[in-house]
Amino acid sequence: MERSALVNPAPLSPSGIGGEGVGDSAGSQPRPRLEVADVFRRYGDAFRRTHSLTLGQAKVMRAIEVCRTAALGGHVEECGHCAFRRPVYNSCRNRHCPKCQKLATEEWLAARQAELLPVGYFHNVFTLPHEINPLAAANPRLIYTQLFRSVAAVLQAFAADPRYGLGGIPGITAVLHTWDQQLQYHLHLHCIIAAGALAFDGSRWIAANPKFLFPIRALAAAYRAHFLNALKRAGRRGELALPGALAEPGYVDALIERMAGKDWVCFERAPFATTDRVLEYLSRYTHRVAIGNQRLLAIDGGRVTFSYRDRKDGNRVKELTIGAHEFIRRFLMHVVPKGMPRMRHYGILCNRRKTEHLARCRELLGQAAPVKTQAPTEQVALLLHLTGFDVTRCPQCGLANMTFVEDIPRQRLVFTPVARPSAGPTVLGDTS
Repeated sequence: MERSALVNPAPLSPSGIGGEGVGDSAGSQPRPRLEVADVFRRYGDAFRRTHSLTLGQAKVMRAIEVCRTAALGGHVEECGHCAFRRPVYNSCRNRHCPKCQKLATEEWLAARQAELLPVGYFHNVFTLPHEINPLAAANPRLIYTQLFRSVAAVLQAFAADPRYGLGGIPGITAVLHTWDQQLQYHLHLHCIIAAGALAFDGSRWIAANPKFLFPIRALAAAYRAHFLNALKRAGRRGELALPGALAEPGYVDALIERMAGKDWVCFERAPFATTDRVLEYLSRYTHRVAIGNQRLLAIDGGRVTFSYRDRKDGNRVKELTIGAHEFIRRFLMHVVPKGMPRMRHYGILCNRRKTEHLARCRELLGQAAPVKTQAPTEQVALLLHLTGFDVTRCPQCGLANMTFVEDIPRQRLVFTPVARPSAGPTVLGDTS
């Protein structure tokens, strides 16, 4: 049974760098007292014995468990002034690891800074109905890909139609999220869209209505129709995996019929006030994993407590306590298929012609070309360049740099995760 109550976020314990690898999400800030890795290390073995995992989920569990530990090896550093020593362990660099995303986010945002135009940016969210969750759990790659395709096709079609005030090529960044604040399965795309479009012949920049981009009800209806038509075609071609209860004859057709008669959630927010606000907002969504370590409040007695924002109660911060196995199950629901990007760009931001399109947009908008700066490629220097935090400085005396002393070899694995083919969406299944 779950327990939910109002909470003040737990304080973070102070931390130095000792034992942390380069690129730690903490940087110069306090390190979270608890980590998702602690849950996996304490309860992961028992979970693996009682649940079927895909190979991808097993690899994610193992990567998070060994991240920044001696299992991955590393090296020992020593201060040349006070002789303080510390181990620095290697990172797993898995994109689902809460500890390995901060530097990736900073690098991505630095690159995006040069792509922002001096216009407003709208934020649109497109959600899939929860009734589609079981089908998505059994076919994540197909459903996630189609979600991107349907949203992109509809937004570009509306932008190309002069009836909606534009008639050109839009600039769209779409980010896939599969979770809600309680880690339940909640499929939706966050789209950041430039408030205007480049004319197809490149002759002018067409500014959007400053209050809204497209009529939201028409947009939602078109999105629903595009997605359901694609789903129907996939079903007829036999591309959908239908395990367990999904194998019932006529399941997909009946689902499509029900969803066609339902209003799909799609909403739009007003443009951001400045381009800095766009980047600040993007930083919350781009490389985010299902839950960050800072939200964990307690791990004890086979249960995990974490904080969340209750959207239905004025965004008040509350806490939720669930079983450790349920916490792991919910976390693993959000493992994205191997090689599938969670972020895509369309229109003027499409990689094929992005350089050409952005240059023309800047020219039309009177924006100077961005000054190209060569970011450091070495990770320590890059961290200093992006955050101003020097991880090589001795945390004990602060008077000298830490220097390499010796390697720490990788340790032999204590156990090897066993991935078994799942007969159905055992782990991914939504029990909400």
